Amino acid sequence: MSKPTPHQAPDALAPARLGPLTLRNRVVKAATFEGMTPDALVTDELIAYHRRPAAGGVGMTTVAYCAVAPEGRTERRQLWMRPEAVPGLRRLTEAVHAEGSAVSAQIGHAGPVADARSNGLPALSPGRLFNPLSMRMTRAASEQDIDRVTRAHAAAARFAVESGFDAVEIHFGHNYLASSFLSPKLNRRTDGYGGSAANRAKVARGIARAVRDEVGDRIAITAKLNMEDGVPGGLGVEESIRFARLLQDDGSVDALELTAGSSLLNPMYLFRGDAPVREFAAQFPQPQRLGIRLLGRQVLRSYPYEEAYLLDSARRFRAALDLPLILLGGITRRATMDRAMAEGFDFVAMGRALLREPDLVARITADRDTESRCIHCNRCMPTIYTGTHCPLIP
Repeated sequence: MSKPTPHQAPDALAPARLGPLTLRNRVVKAATFEGMTPDALVTDELIAYHRRPAAGGVGMTTVAYCAVAPEGRTERRQLWMRPEAVPGLRRLTEAVHAEGSAVSAQIGHAGPVADARSNGLPALSPGRLFNPLSMRMTRAASEQDIDRVTRAHAAAARFAVESGFDAVEIHFGHNYLASSFLSPKLNRRTDGYGGSAANRAKVARGIARAVRDEVGDRIAITAKLNMEDGVPGGLGVEESIRFARLLQDDGSVDALELTAGSSLLNPMYLFRGDAPVREFAAQFPQPQRLGIRLLGRQVLRSYPYEEAYLLDSARRFRAALDLPLILLGGITRRATMDRAMAEGFDFVAMGRALLREPDLVARITADRDTESRCIHCNRCMPTIYTGTHCPLIP
């Protein structure tokens, strides 16, 4: 897919190709962790959660987060890809397809973001570091761990095909495992996986190649890539562009969804808007609750919200790449979708706005002047522990 020039800008709400897929429009529901898999398996609630935006008009919805291994979960209730999960996942994909939408599985390994205490398994990272969420030290991933996790991504993609998914999104963002290897702040290794940008890219490139080799062109493959970590010494835009070029040259992905921020070190860098420290604290027992109330703003920093707030960084990727790109962050209006198309982006991704209004795309299609009711308060974020939803809906 070539980059459209402004006078050739496609209609965001018209059908479009993504790898081997044809989507009914260019709007993707971004992966937002659902918190609806108490036994690490699909539930009726999870199916309903994805059926709503499918019925509401999105071109594709994304199931998050489908861990590739038990220790790769952010906590033990998270779904992980294995044979036992396939029947439920198949029910989910059939329900989404019945509404006319495609569906993608976000696959990945949480690495240092994983909760070792909850999982009962050590979290992996490029080197030993302290995870303040689990109050545990991570374990430096060995070459055997890297090989195993790489194979697990390929297996997860195979399970996705068996379950009827149209696409997989590989998680290379937010300082999850592959992203932590990309980060010069977190990756201080001195072996072949550390040092140069090319070495730090080996884990992610190997994973993408393994997934492509496993599924071929049977489904679309996208990757969620950090443009920048949002922390001093972390991955920056220029290095991330170099990595994106390597992925493009490898031919292992059909598109990149551009993201930012570190779930470990600076989670609000992605979300922008209010930082719901009080609401997060309420989800934890004492003494963690008090600690979050007192120190939470050091981690949950507040960044002002604006439409298309990742666009400035994303433009630099658009200028450097021919690969299709998905623009994320503050996409809530038709005018912003049109702007993204005019600047050469191929798809847009919507997250929080669809929690408030799952039918927002259908409403925008009917009336281009539709305004989203999302106020970017981010009070939906702490609901991941009890089932993700917009708390402002009566």
